[in-house]
Amino acid sequence: MSLDISILLIILGGAIVTFLPRVIPFMVIRNIGLPKIVIKWLSFIPICIFAALIVDSFIIQDETSLLSIDWRVLTAIIPTLIIALWTKSLSITVIVGVISMATVRFLF
Repeated sequence: MSLDISILLIILGGAIVTFLPRVIPFMVIRNIGLPKIVIKWLSFIPICIFAALIVDSFIIQDETSLLSIDWRVLTAIIPTLIIALWTKSLSITVIVGVISMATVRFLF
């Protein structure tokens, strides 16, 4: 398999396009003192993202356009949520969540 220059440029362009929007805000805000109300508001964003991911993963739409709960996913969410509240550690929570979901998928 040979690497064509156009493929290389597409890969580099994709990397730049995904990297810059993630890095520029951190570089700009690093030197700016934000008001306390903004910092408090930003502290709630991880909770909102976590809630959105959870709701999106365990509420599913049936063929009849009704919403239902995916009980397999809910059984993995419960221990993950307990560990998240107990430890308040993102890395431990992610590890427990991955292990819980892998166990549920293996068993069911």
